[in-house]
Amino acid sequence: MHSIRKASHKDIPRVMELLHQVNMVHHLGRPDLFKAGTKYTADTLEELFQNPQRPVFVATDGEDKVLGYAFCIFQGYENDQLMCDIRTLYIDDLCVDEQMRGQHIGRELYEYVKQFAKDAGCYNVTLNVWSLNTAAQKFYESCGLKPQKVGMECIL
Repeated sequence: MHSIRKASHKDIPRVMELLHQVNMVHHLGRPDLFKAGTKYTADTLEELFQNPQRPVFVATDGEDKVLGYAFCIFQGYENDQLMCDIRTLYIDDLCVDEQMRGQHIGRELYEYVKQFAKDAGCYNVTLNVWSLNTAAQKFYESCGLKPQKVGMECIL
């Protein structure tokens, strides 16, 4: 079992490494859409880690080394003409170090996020996964997630 906690300033360098790993999966799979690099800067992470509407969790080993993360965002509808009033916790990004996969760290992170969302009064947990990332799709399906909607494209 690994420890899971909210991300803090000291986690930024390691989270940046993991962000790079995730982006490379996308960049190599769809270089027409994704540039090489990372989604956030260290300064942006500092701000995100302080934002209660965008909780970020890290899974760590016994020496407090970050092995994975989950970036989340509270979303929802209220008084919408069409949609029911619900509160959602959207998982914007979930990553486990590629060297640590297969040790159930991703499942521990997901289960932690799911309980956090339930405790926060959320109706559901949602996420998007790129179709190029079949390993992630299989992982999320193994956690019990089901497709909610499908995005489609036609490259011109």
